[in-house]
Amino acid sequence: MATTETKNCQNCKHSFTIEPDDFGFYEKMQVPPPTWCPECRMMRRMLFWNEHNFFKKLEKRTGKEIFSAYPPEADREIYERDYWWTDNWDPLSYGRDIDWNKSFLQQIHELELVVPLPARSMIRNVNCDYSNECADLKNCYLCFNADQSEDCMYGVGMLQLKNCMDMLRLTSSELCYEMFGGLKNYQCFFGNVLTGCRNVWLSYNCEDCSNCFGCVNLRHKQYYMFNKQYTKEEYFAKLKEMNLGSHKALSELKEQFRQFSLTQPRKFITALQNQNVTGDFIRHSKNTHQSFSIVDSENVKYAQSVLMGAKETYDYTNWGNNVELVYESQSVGENAQRIKFTYQAFSGINDLEYCVYCPGSNNLFGCVGMHKKQYCILNKQYSKEEYLELVPKIKKHMTDMPYVDKQGRVYPYGEFFPLEFSPYAVNETTVMDFMEMDKEKAARYGLVWREPNPKEYQITIKAEDLPDHINEVTDVMIKQVIGCATCGRGYRIIPAEMVFLKRFGLPLPRECFNCRHTRRVHLRNWPVWYNGTCQCIGAADSRGIYKNIATHTHGQDACANVFVTSYAPDRKEIVYCEACYQAEVV
Repeated sequence: MATTETKNCQNCKHSFTIEPDDFGFYEKMQVPPPTWCPECRMMRRMLFWNEHNFFKKLEKRTGKEIFSAYPPEADREIYERDYWWTDNWDPLSYGRDIDWNKSFLQQIHELELVVPLPARSMIRNVNCDYSNECADLKNCYLCFNADQSEDCMYGVGMLQLKNCMDMLRLTSSELCYEMFGGLKNYQCFFGNVLTGCRNVWLSYNCEDCSNCFGCVNLRHKQYYMFNKQYTKEEYFAKLKEMNLGSHKALSELKEQFRQFSLTQPRKFITALQNQNVTGDFIRHSKNTHQSFSIVDSENVKYAQSVLMGAKETYDYTNWGNNVELVYESQSVGENAQRIKFTYQAFSGINDLEYCVYCPGSNNLFGCVGMHKKQYCILNKQYSKEEYLELVPKIKKHMTDMPYVDKQGRVYPYGEFFPLEFSPYAVNETTVMDFMEMDKEKAARYGLVWREPNPKEYQITIKAEDLPDHINEVTDVMIKQVIGCATCGRGYRIIPAEMVFLKRFGLPLPRECFNCRHTRRVHLRNWPVWYNGTCQCIGAADSRGIYKNIATHTHGQDACANVFVTSYAPDRKEIVYCEACYQAEVV
């Protein structure tokens, strides 16, 4: 039986541990153990994932400039999405023989530089021309990594939403605004991890609450403000006094809530109805470890952003939906099984290795842009017998002649694509949403960092010059180009957005979509795991900020419970174990 093994990561040079269960999974998948640590493996996959940035790039067929997920600097050819899906071009025409005198990964990369890729990744959408990484949407604008939603704007990580705007990782909700995390909410605003709430403002981790403002950790409550009970009449009178249509007044209330939230305990993990899990933002899952933003999954490890379910997968980033036996892959989903070292592949795929954009395909190795194909290598067709004979030889060749990048990192069979093959600069990818990264760190890892081009639109008004109150805003504003208060780039208020803001009396946003998204991202922790100890010491937390309202099972002694958490030891939040936290939730 395999034992625990400690290795040094090729990339960051830090040590990491491979557990016996990990070895069991690698044996099942018939892959060697990794030579990169889990965090660097995550970064490597995400370097090939642009979730929410749009660019203008020349289309290969027409030469016209179109909206694309690939930046103009990317060395990739693109077709307009609808044309890419037709039979008017043949990816087999790019097929080539295996060169046994060259690294196989280099051969895949050379193929990827010439086979056209879709400008955007979308299926089954209606009137969603300015969205990407989405399926089954209708009338959505700037929505990304989204499914089964309608009439939404400015969202990332959406599932089953209606008439929502400015959200991150929100599910089954309607008429919500500026939300991060949550499930089954209606008319909630500026919320963080709300479940089953209605007309709740600026609150954190509340369930089944209605008409609450600035609250933390409440259950089944109504007419509360900053965790204090009011009558119905008092609540609405105070709500009116808050002047929520004023940007200045709302900003002050946001800061008041931030300070208040630091005085209330938090559970060491954001999780709901799980069995044997470690990580953060995990719901309805079992045997899932060191994973982040996971729903309806089982036997999963080192995964991120799996919102629609997965089984028996390691090192898997983004999507789900009946996925099983996937390893070191990104944006793979919808009825996918036995997938390794692959990205941007979906809908009825099986037995793919080192492939890119190969929908509906089976038994492919090192292919790019193939539609419903089988038994191909480097986009060349083989018989089943030829294919099954060649694949083991290629794997041995990849180990005997691995690709070595400019930093000296070695990529034999069993490693994902090299960092330097990515078509993106690191600050154009989701790496920025999941780990601390700056220009200096990028340079150490040999990553490209690209400053964004100035917005081509001429700024007509600066954010600081916008009317303070929504009642002062006229429809003329939709013709203005606003200079973002954070990055300075131009953005607009579209007509549907103006209708939403006016309906609910919300002030105009002072930041562009990307800066608003980044601000929401920073409401959550990084997917980095620490060994933590419950901060409850009997009658209060260890710093004397919060006084317990209940008697805990450990009495007046310090709680001895330990756990794995995403809260670093030096954080300001009060972090309790499950038992102590549940005792305090009312």
